[in-house]
Amino acid sequence: MKDTTEEILTAVGPRLRALRLRRGVTLAELSDRTGISVSTLSRLESGQRRPNLELLLPLAREHGVPLDELVGAPPTGDPRIHLRPIKRFGMTILPLSSEAGGLRAFKNIIPATSPRKDPTPRTHEGYEWIYVLKGQLRLVLGEHDLILPAGEAAEFSTQTPHWFGRAGDEGVEFLSLFGKQGERMHVRASPKRPESADHDGQE
Repeated sequence: MKDTTEEILTAVGPRLRALRLRRGVTLAELSDRTGISVSTLSRLESGQRRPNLELLLPLAREHGVPLDELVGAPPTGDPRIHLRPIKRFGMTILPLSSEAGGLRAFKNIIPATSPRKDPTPRTHEGYEWIYVLKGQLRLVLGEHDLILPAGEAAEFSTQTPHWFGRAGDEGVEFLSLFGKQGERMHVRASPKRPESADHDGQE
């Protein structure tokens, strides 16, 4: 049975809240950037305010998503994921998954031309797993200041203050999996160790 118009509009609020929390933006910050009052934004997210184009267009533009993603437009049957880059804090973020809920995948690119900035750690709901593909990633996590080279991974609760930046002169690319409800990535299998490795150095 197809969703009714009312059901589609009701689902807009949770999508808006999920997008805002994923970016670590407060209602006040979003209000400053869109010109929409904090009270209106809060009512939109809670479903107490009916969404309309006048409100959704600036929000879609600010969040860097197409309007059809906000309203949950039905799929067209095209299985390809159309990457729509999001520019945030000198970083390019490429969504690799299309679902608004559950675990979401992203490719993050910090170019070598991006200016060095002092860390500004943020917190928000959720859990994140990252894997560095290229370059050296600086991860400030709570009291820790870490340098992750290519091939290293990290996972953490995003309620811990955190910040990403490039550590070297070259650009950085890394993958991230994010679960806004605190979902963690579960590894179901691991490579089997060679039998010879089990006996190295042992009698």
